[in-house]
Amino acid sequence: MADAALPKSAIPDDMAMIRAASELTRDLVAPRPIIYWVDMLGCAAVGYAALYATVVAQSLSLALLCAVIAIIFLFRAGTFIHEITHIKTAALPWFRFGWNALIGVPMVIPSFLYEGIHSLHHARTRYGTAEDPEYLPLALMKPWTVPIFVLVSFFGPIALLFRFGVLGPISFLFPPLRRLVRERYSGLIINPVFRRRPPEGELKMNWFWQELATSLWSMAVIAGVWTGTIPLRTFLICLAVVSCALVLNQIRTLVAHLWENDGAVISTTAQFLDSVNVPPPGFLPELWAPVGLRYHALHHLLPGLPYHSLGEAHRRLSAALPVDSTYRQSDRHGLPKLIWHLMYASGQSR
Repeated sequence: MADAALPKSAIPDDMAMIRAASELTRDLVAPRPIIYWVDMLGCAAVGYAALYATVVAQSLSLALLCAVIAIIFLFRAGTFIHEITHIKTAALPWFRFGWNALIGVPMVIPSFLYEGIHSLHHARTRYGTAEDPEYLPLALMKPWTVPIFVLVSFFGPIALLFRFGVLGPISFLFPPLRRLVRERYSGLIINPVFRRRPPEGELKMNWFWQELATSLWSMAVIAGVWTGTIPLRTFLICLAVVSCALVLNQIRTLVAHLWENDGAVISTTAQFLDSVNVPPPGFLPELWAPVGLRYHALHHLLPGLPYHSLGEAHRRLSAALPVDSTYRQSDRHGLPKLIWHLMYASGQSR
């Protein structure tokens, strides 16, 4: 059992837990395409239908209800970008293309923004270091960084429209600007010192086509609003819904880890203990941490496991491992408690 009081860099690997996780889940590693497609397509259909209903609603109360439904379902549909980064293309034929066509391009979050980025977050020698694009030691920073971390995401859709509709196309004419766009504005990152390297192999081609499609879409949206083809009211409603979905994702990101690593290279077990599981009972985590993200610590232990297998994997490990196992130390219960823990930790670090 790991000592949770130790600094993260001093926690050794719990090999019994790691072996059990590997051995007990060998039959759960194959993704089931039907689950992915039905879930993603259903969420996209409900989300866009609710977004349309929000725009045409004749009463404020009905508009707000439809907006909440749109936010929840479009957020869930959007989180499949996380699965795309982990599941091999051959295991889910055409899923990346379908997701980008329905969600990535219209919501201005093409999957290349995450592919080639998220894998670095899982690398044992990079997690929690300056080379981790998705890590900030929030628990060790000033208390005001936590609300700022969430609020800044509300302006994400405007920033993404500008990146793809204006900055990206112009950057192809000016190599220094293109390098800036590629390094700083071509990834869903939270680490301000991280710089993205040029894409290689299959990702390079995917990047080209996804960026082209997203730029054309963004320029069409900007032109439509500018000329009045897209009513300003419709644009602002859609923008507000997408912004709220990004805020919800940022809150989910905020409580996915404890953010206590000071930049040192840490063990797999320490990485696990710096991450969070929010297991059943409780339905709300399915709304704010969907598509398996309520088992984020388990995901860091078994990053190749498809989202629909994480619940069963958690049940097996909970039943097989003793009550004092390291595995149970990652369990948390409730979003408010997680936020309070982070705020308290950041206040204590001053």
